[in-house]
Amino acid sequence: MDITRRRLLIAGGTAVGLSIAATAGRDSASRLWWRVPGNEKPRKEGDVDHTSAEWVAASTANWRRADRPADYRVDRIVIHVVQGSYPTALKVFQDPAHGAAAHYVVRKDGHVAQMIRELDVAFHAGNQEWNERSVGIEHEGFVDRPADFTPQMYRASARLAADICHRYDFPADREHIVPHAKVPGTDHTDPGPHWDWGRYLGMVEEELRRARRRRTAG
Repeated sequence: MDITRRRLLIAGGTAVGLSIAATAGRDSASRLWWRVPGNEKPRKEGDVDHTSAEWVAASTANWRRADRPADYRVDRIVIHVVQGSYPTALKVFQDPAHGAAAHYVVRKDGHVAQMIRELDVAFHAGNQEWNERSVGIEHEGFVDRPADFTPQMYRASARLAADICHRYDFPADREHIVPHAKVPGTDHTDPGPHWDWGRYLGMVEEELRRARRRRTAG
C-alpha cells in the first residue's frame, strides 16, 4: 500500500472526526425528542438496513447516535474511495482514534459491509450538516487506479444506492448522489476522475426500475 496515502487517510479522517465530534453536543432540544423513553425506534445489535450487507460495527467514537429520518432528513448519498484496501477501511473505521467512518464499505468483488446504522450520523463527509443528511458509501481502491472500480463493485454499490434512494424517497441524480470532493468545505478528491458517473447512475436507475417491477408484481 502507498504509505503516504495511508497516512493521509488516517490523519485527514482524524482531524475531520474530531472537529465534528466537538460540535455533536450542540443539537437543539427539538432534535433530541427521541431520547425520551418510548420515542426511539427499536434497535437490535447486528441489524442491517441493506439486506445483503454484512454487519461489521465501527467504533462508537466514529459516529453519533440519532434517529434519522425523524430528527434529520436523509436526502443525500456521498460516494467515497478508501485510498486503500477493504480490510484497511474496516480497520480504521473500527479504530476509535480515527475519528471518522462511513455507513457502508463496498469491496471489489461486490461484498458490502454495513458499519453504522442509517439511523445514526456517521462522521464521513467532513461537514456536519452533510453528515446529518447523508449516507456514506466507501469503496475499496485508489482514485488513480481505474481497474479498482470493478463491475461487481459498481453493481453492488448501485443496488445499495437504489435501496437508499427508495427508502428515503429522493432521486438518483448528481444533486443527490455526490462525490466526497463536492461536499462543501472538504479537501478530499474522491472518488476521482476514473469513477464512471454515467455508468453508475444508470445502474442505480436500473436497480430502481427492477425494484418497482418487483413491487408491482408482488
